[in-house]
Amino acid sequence: MCTHSPACPTADSPDREAAHVVAGYPGQGWSLLCNAVLLFEDTGELLPDGQIIAPHRPSTRGAV
Repeated sequence: MCTHSPACPTADSPDREAAHVVAGYPGQGWSLLCNAVLLFEDTGELLPDGQIIAPHRPSTRGAV
């Protein structure tokens, strides 16, 4: 799907969030990446195969 050079990471790559945004809807809280991943504002993801990746924001516990 990606036509960028170098190619964006695939949907099953650990760095899939680094893919280019092809459609962004900040008012609705999500973006479509060129690897067909839906990336949500809360850092959750929906992969093309239907797999759900839970939000993974860094923890602020213990922050001073």
